[in-house]
This record gives sequence, C-alpha cells and structure tokens, in this order.
Amino acid sequence: MRRSESPGEIDEGLYSRQLYVLGHEAMRRLAKTAVLVSGMKGLGVEIAKNIILAGVKSVTVHDPGNTQWSDLSSQFFLSESDVGRNRAMASQQHLAELNSYVPVTAYTMELSESFLAAFQVVVLSNSPLEEQLRISDICHGRSICFILADTKGLAGQLFCDFGENFVVDEPSEAEPVCAYIQHISQGMPGVVTCRDGQGHGHGFADGDFVTFSDVEGMSQLNGCKPRAIRVLDEFTLEIGDTGSFAPYQHGGVITQVKVPQLHSYEPLRASLAKPKIKAMDDRGHSLHLAFRALHTFTAEMGRLPRPRVQADAERLLELARGLTTHQELLDERLVRTFAQVSAGELSPMAALLGGLAAQEVLKAASGKFLPLAQWLYFDALECLPEQGTTLLTEESCAPKLKSETAAAAVRRMNPMTRVTAQPHHVGPDTETLYGDDFFMALDGVTNALDSMQSRAYVDSLCIRYLKPLLDSGTEGTKGHVQVIVPHLTQPFGSPLDLTESAVPLCTLRHFPSTIEHTLQWARDEFDGLFKVPAENVNKFLEDPAFLEVQRTTQDLEWVRSSLQEKPRSWPDCVRWARQRWESLYRHTILNLLHAFPPGHETSPGVPFWAGPKRCPRPLEFDCNNSTHMEYIMAAASLFAQTHRLQVPRDRAAARETLRAMAVPPFQLEVGVRIPVTEEEMEEVPVGVDEEQLAALKQELAECRQALLEVGYGSTHLMEPIHFEKDDDSNGHVDFIMAASNLRAANYGIAPADWHKSKRVAGRIVPAIATTTAAVAGLACLELYKLVWGHQNLGSYCNSFLQLAEPLLARFHPLSPLATYKYGQETWSCWHRIEVPGIGAHGEDLTLQELLDQLQGVHGLPVRTVLCGVTILYASFWAKQKREEQLTRR
Repeated sequence: MRRSESPGEIDEGLYSRQLYVLGHEAMRRLAKTAVLVSGMKGLGVEIAKNIILAGVKSVTVHDPGNTQWSDLSSQFFLSESDVGRNRAMASQQHLAELNSYVPVTAYTMELSESFLAAFQVVVLSNSPLEEQLRISDICHGRSICFILADTKGLAGQLFCDFGENFVVDEPSEAEPVCAYIQHISQGMPGVVTCRDGQGHGHGFADGDFVTFSDVEGMSQLNGCKPRAIRVLDEFTLEIGDTGSFAPYQHGGVITQVKVPQLHSYEPLRASLAKPKIKAMDDRGHSLHLAFRALHTFTAEMGRLPRPRVQADAERLLELARGLTTHQELLDERLVRTFAQVSAGELSPMAALLGGLAAQEVLKAASGKFLPLAQWLYFDALECLPEQGTTLLTEESCAPKLKSETAAAAVRRMNPMTRVTAQPHHVGPDTETLYGDDFFMALDGVTNALDSMQSRAYVDSLCIRYLKPLLDSGTEGTKGHVQVIVPHLTQPFGSPLDLTESAVPLCTLRHFPSTIEHTLQWARDEFDGLFKVPAENVNKFLEDPAFLEVQRTTQDLEWVRSSLQEKPRSWPDCVRWARQRWESLYRHTILNLLHAFPPGHETSPGVPFWAGPKRCPRPLEFDCNNSTHMEYIMAAASLFAQTHRLQVPRDRAAARETLRAMAVPPFQLEVGVRIPVTEEEMEEVPVGVDEEQLAALKQELAECRQALLEVGYGSTHLMEPIHFEKDDDSNGHVDFIMAASNLRAANYGIAPADWHKSKRVAGRIVPAIATTTAAVAGLACLELYKLVWGHQNLGSYCNSFLQLAEPLLARFHPLSPLATYKYGQETWSCWHRIEVPGIGAHGEDLTLQELLDQLQGVHGLPVRTVLCGVTILYASFWAKQKREEQLTRR
C-alpha cells in the first residue's frame, strides 16, 4: 500500500472511489477523527471494519467480554482457538491489517469519562441499557457524537445523538440541482420561471438556497449570496426582493447551493420515552418497545429469551405492554416472534446494521450527509419458516449434546453406520440406566474420558462384564492408547505422565502457593455456597426422614443458615455477598495471622512462613476495584438464583447498597486450632455433641412445621446450581475467577485470566487436533485386532506419543496379575465363578445353597467362601442404598 508523502495528504490511489463519494474535504476531516467502537461481536466488528477501511484517524475497539462459541456464528475474525480470549484482543490484529493508515488498539477496561474524552465519535453495540445511558450522558455533555447499534436475531436498531449544535455541511449526496431560467419578474418577491435541461420542472424544494449565473439584464443576481427560495409550482419559485434590480432580458442558470445546516439531537435518556423513529414501515414503534422490554428481561433473568420458549416470549410481551400508553398500539405477534429469535446472531443482519451504523460514523466525522434523526428499526422476520412448513421448536433450537452432535456427524460420513447417542453420563448414579442389560449387549467399549476417576470406573465395569476396553486420551501434544482384553491383559493403569494428583486439604484451606490452589479452592467454594446448601434444604423440606438420619450438625447448620439468609431483594443478595467477601478475604486471614504471625517460627531460627507457605495479607474492600465488584456481582447473582429470586442484576444499585451498608467488625475466633499438615487435619476431633445435635433437630423440626402451616412446600424449593463450564453466560466461571484472584491477592499469587480460570476449574484438558487425530488412528488400529479376536498378547500394543519432541513409543501390554492362587490354579481379576441363580425349589438361592455351590462344586475353602460372600453382600447392600438415595432424590 503506497503511503502519502505527508500527513495532510490523501492517498488518492487507495481512496480513489471513496473520494468520489465524500470529496477531499470530508476525507481530511475523517483523518482527524478518533473513533471508539465498543462491543466486538458480529455487529461491532462490522462497524469497525467499515470505518477502518474508510480511513479515520484511529479506531479503538473495546470489549470486556471473552469469546463464546455463539460468537463464531457472526464474528468473522474469531475462530475456535479464540474461545475464552477477550473479543477485542482477539480481533485487534485482524482489524489492524485492513488499513495501515489507521492505528487500531484494543481496550478491555471500564469506559470512564476521562477515557471517552479522547474520542470524537463513540459507538456502542451489545451493551446493557444501564451502560448505554451512562455513556450517552457523558457523550452528550461533552459534545461527543454517540451512536448505538444492536441486532437481535432478525431485528436491529440504530440510534444517533450528535449533540445540540451539530453542523451538517452537505446534507445530501446528490449533485446540486440546476435549471435554465426563462423569466425573472421584478418585485417583492421576484418570481423565477425555469425548467431543467429536459424541459421538465425545476426540481427545487422549499428552503433550498440558490445562486445565479449568466443572467443578462438582471445582472445583479449573478454570483449573489445564496438566496432562500419558496416553491410555487414545478416551474416557478420565489427568490426574494428583485424590485430594485434591472429588468430581466434573457438567459441564465439557477443553481442550488448546499449551505450548512444546524441540527439538534436529544440524548438517549430523553429519546427513549418519545422516540423519533425513521419509518421504514409501521412496525418501528413495536420494535422500539420490544428492544426496551428486552433490556428489562435481560436484567431480570440474567440472559436473553430462550429460542422458541413460550414462557420467555410471554414474559417479554408482558414487559412491552407495561411500556405502552393508551394511545400506542403494540403488535403483539411481532413482539412474541422477536422474543423467540432474539438470542440469535446472524451475519447478514450484522452486515446490514454494520453498514448503516458505520455510515453514521462517517457523517459524524465529516459533517457530510444528513444524520439519522434519531431512531431506525429494521426486521427481516419474514425469513422465518412459513406457516405450513416445518416450524422451529424449543427442542430444535436448544444446544445439542456432544453425543448427539457426534452421532449426527457419523451418520453424515457413513449413512450405513448404526449409531445411537446416549445423553446421560456413565457413573454410579446412572447404573440403573447403564446396568447389566446395557453392558451385556455390548461387544466392547472405547472411551476418551477427561479424568482418571472416570476411566477407572469404566474399567471396573469392563472387568465386571468381561468386555474389552480401548482407553485413549490426549493432553496437549501428549497422547496414549491402552488396550485392555479380558483374561489377556492387565486392567486399566495410569498411562505415562498423565496422572492426577490431589492437593492436600490444608494447603487449599490455609496455605495456597499457586493459582491452581486458589482456583480449586474457589471451585469448592462454588459448590459449598450454591449447590450443597440448596440440596440439603430441599431434602429437609421434601423428606420427613431427613432430620432422623443426620448424625452430625454440619448439614443441619447449613439448612438453618440457608433458611435464615433467604433474600427478598437484590440489595439483600448484595449485602450477603459483601459479608461473605469480608469473611473470606479479611476475617479469615486475620485469624490465620493471629495464629501464625508474620514472624512466627516453627522452631528457633526456622521461620513458619517459608518455602511454599506464603504469608497472607488481609484485603480492604474497594467499590472501585473491578475484581472486588466482579465477586459481589457474581456471588449476589448466583445467590439470587439459588433462592429462585428473579431480580435485576443492577451494578449501579449494588454500588449504592455497598456504600450504605455497615460491615460487622472483625472478631477474633478464640480456641480454634488451624491444622498445618494432612496428619493434623486427620487428628481434628469429629466427635458429636448429642445434646447440641438433638436441640438443632428440634429447632429445625419446629421450623419446618411452621413453614408447612403457612404453605411453604415443594413450590418453594431452592435451586442447586451445578457448575457448568460450557455456558459462558451463566456467571459460574466469573465467580470462580473473581473468588480465586481475590484469594491469590491475599497470598501474593499472580492472578489468572478468564480463560485459565475456566480451564482449571472446569478441568478442561488442553487439546490440539493433530494429537487427537494421531491417537484416534492408534486406537482404531487396536480395534482391528479386537474385531478379529486376537488372543496373542504380542499382537496388541499400548502407545504413548508426544508430538512436541516428537516421540512415539509402542509396547506390548502386560499379562494380568495373579490376585488369588489355590492349588495349581491362579486367578486374576478377570476370573469368575458361574453359580446358578435358582434354588432347589425354583426360588432365589439361599445363603446356604450359595455356600454349598462354592464349596462343593468349586472346592473353595470355607474361609475364602465366607470372605467372598461377605464382600458380595456388602457390595449388594451399598448398591441398594445408592438406588434408594437416587429414588428419594
């Protein structure tokens, strides 16, 4: 790209076609305009792309959020590898490559007034109403041109506020109108008769300004200052006083002059209630109300309406009705349809609104062309399926399970393959689904599970049902394949360098030294605050036997606390979160430092706070600290959700509540012993105060009776929140990150970003397609052997690879270890004793009949038989208890 010789010059080779539209003066103004574009989803990046190509002075792209999978549907600069990265940071380099004349920077912090002051134009997309109003007020007060753009599904909105004194130099793109004069009268006012070059009418409009040239006789008009006109008809117009001029003789041309126009715009706050809407059709007003209602819905529910969920559509309609006046008509069908598709993001919608919004930026920067006054709404809901065709449903719009998606992909690859998707996880609590009948019908099992615990569980099932297993896994560039064949190989073992290690509990509780420790602590905190207490309260309310079976006070105290802490409003949730913050990040640390002061020694000359033990410091809460506020917002929102409280998640209201509340002062915990090692953790007495337990049970029994008497029952159950890493909008990872980083600040540990917090808390195994492909190939090679039924141990190979080096090691599996030897027989975990399950009279076997079978038929010693039967009964009893608990749950 050829650069111009000096900053004031325009690269006419690069901008040649644009120059024909804007002209040199407008282009020079563009080159002096700094623009901020906030929101880097599909629409925001379209706007940024367009104005960068147009050649403004600079563009700053802003977005505090991270890339989600859904963003890939409309944001063309994001890819799968960007999921979890900040959207602005991920887009900056791509945008900067579009035009070397335009510097592009990324910004991820809060938009302060001092930061906004550096820009001439500010564009917001994908922002909540609270943020829109705040930024609009700042821009209006500082005469910064403000543009708001948004798309929701197949609908879009655009709003412009260019201040109270915005000058438009050239209102239209059209060439100046000119006409040939036939006559000019003398008088007040003078009347001009004229036609265009084709013999048609003059083409002027009321209020236009004109000047004259080549007039003979009334020569005083030639080159005069622009005169305002009033159109009389298509051939005549008035031009003001001509009484003192010489009589008109002949000839002359009248030409339109584009004079600057002064326009005044209202700020967003004032324009919301009484909008000036650019009417493309009569649906604009209903869409205006629908977008306003959508902001309320999102604040109330913490999410957009779910696709095709009727209850969400009706709630949005109810909110829209509440915004109407008696004189207004609301297209309710339009609002319902809008709600059902508002969660979608479409590239064509982003392209359209992105072009419109970017043009408004150019108008603001150049003063050329008439800006939007002030709202524009557009929808393309006709793109939805027609009546009578296959309609979208809630189910068809829901995110698909990985098993279902994989099954569909396999069917596309090979339609002859019979594949069934199983939507449930395999574990002890689903053995009623995946039990004897399910596993006995299988020829073998392959897995690619993330955790060692899950792998060991599947291996135990394959041992129980004598099924071959192909276990495979990857971690970054490492991968392994282990083949397990009944009676031929050892069962599942830890592959090389892919083991999991547990962090000592005392380290997590009191002595973290790495960010992984604080993230695991925050993950446990999540369950302890938002899952376990809710589950216990629900058991307490639903199960009459709950109190009877309790043998410790911990679960009962959780129930009592949850009932006492029940919030009634958003400020209640904020206060709860603030008190939790004070307890965790200040009071707990102060108690720890009291037990082990900074100068404490384990023995003379040996400091306690040394090595992996970091001496902590208590934090002071600060509303202006973004991490502090993120914790409050995330914790308060989740607390409201677990109590099924639907309230707006209002950050401004949260700040007001925080500033007004008084936090209880620190009180030292006396007589509390803090374990330093795992051994000391195990030595902590677990005795039960029977009197205290009985009193607590009695108190809760009376509480439950009182609740039932006032109608407090199953409809008032709490909502246990199960940590879900794959939904970036649910606030789960936000809480984990904030809670972990605050604890890291306590201990002087470098914080983790959102991406790492999600990976560690969600136990996400790093993956790359190259390793996955190689491991899949190795696993399928072993599958050939299993299909053939190879019984030679030397035919099978376990594999370990590390592509980063590169390394590929293959070795034969080991024979199964002997677990029992009797006489000449050697048994392993694969051996079984076949015992008929029918007694002498057709009923189930009695214990004596089982003993007789094992002793008489198989010749086992009595001691071995008794041990085996005891283990068998214990296993059976444990399974029965699990099934009872699942049924009760």
